[in-house]
Amino acid sequence: MATPPSPRLRQPGPVPVPHAPAPPDIVTLTHLRWDFVFQRPQHLLTRCARLHRVFVIEEPIPGDGPPRFEVTARQHGVQVVVPRLPAGLPADAAAALQSSLLPGFFRDHGISDYVLWYYTPMAIEFTRQLRARAIVYDCMDELAAFAGAPATMRQREQELLARTDVVFTGGQTLFESKRHSHPNVHAFPSSVDVDHFARARVIQAECPDQAHIAHPRLGFFGVVDERMDLELLRQVASARPDWQLVIIGPVVKIDPSLLPVAANIHYLGAKPYDELPSYLAGWDVALLPFARNDATRYISPTKTPEYLAAGKPVVSTSIRDVVHPYGVSGLVRIADDPAEFITAVDAALADNASERLRQVDAFLTQTSWDGTWTRMYRLVANAIDRNTMPAARPAAAPGVA
Repeated sequence: MATPPSPRLRQPGPVPVPHAPAPPDIVTLTHLRWDFVFQRPQHLLTRCARLHRVFVIEEPIPGDGPPRFEVTARQHGVQVVVPRLPAGLPADAAAALQSSLLPGFFRDHGISDYVLWYYTPMAIEFTRQLRARAIVYDCMDELAAFAGAPATMRQREQELLARTDVVFTGGQTLFESKRHSHPNVHAFPSSVDVDHFARARVIQAECPDQAHIAHPRLGFFGVVDERMDLELLRQVASARPDWQLVIIGPVVKIDPSLLPVAANIHYLGAKPYDELPSYLAGWDVALLPFARNDATRYISPTKTPEYLAAGKPVVSTSIRDVVHPYGVSGLVRIADDPAEFITAVDAALADNASERLRQVDAFLTQTSWDGTWTRMYRLVANAIDRNTMPAARPAAAPGVA
């Protein structure tokens, strides 16, 4: 009887490796236009978009046709979402309409696992029904103190704080104001892309619309609004007609006719973020001429470290988050009234640049947007992990209650 063939041994195949779950989407609610000024949200969320899908929902604008969310791609994969609603809607009707549009928007873009990231508490009015893996409140300003703030801003912030998992503040003073409002508050002062602004130290070519302006040039870039001390600018320009004041940035929320006008004040309008080092390269002193009022009490100007990275001496009014740490460490001169401000600018024009840059560069090694984002992201990941544990926040499909 023939011997049956021996069974062939099978070689083990590759062991299936389960796919890691996709990281949750980040749905951001903001009062700021993505294309307005490149600032804190853009620095953070473009870094976030290296790993996550990021949707930035702006405030609504009037639109023809049916109400809808218009979605367009920006740098690094960020998706900017603009609600287009009928003109003249009351605030409560606008919120209700946006709330009704969200399920379709989430469905169309496959958003079911997500983090909500708030910059404005007012967005809670149309997002209450959402069930996120985690809720983040990046409180970069005390919005209730700004001109034209909705009367319900503080009430909505309290509601948001009751829901949120982690709170970030844009500066130390704001942290001190919010630290007892939530058990998980962390100060993250705005940082700087040192390499970007350090280009100003070596750029030689003049920007065409600045080339004709004489020296010394005192410069400011940023939003021109109720936070700027217009009277200080007026008096400094009047007292020192040989100094040229260069103002870069959009004018918002104030009547442009209120801006001081003089032969030595030059308003150059808004400029792209990529061009700012070229303008800074042509300045002799950089200014932070902020008024001291409710709108500036809690600000932590991003431009402070940006000016320093550009290698410019800086003169500022006594904004608390500029005084500490920049003023007390001798990196920025602090002055408030016009006479003191002029004296400080004179000293800045005459200072020892090599010694100043040595101190500045030592300070700037401690901060970067990459480092700031890494530390913030760790806290967000911790919040996600806590909420993913058994008996944590219930899931809802698809992405809404």
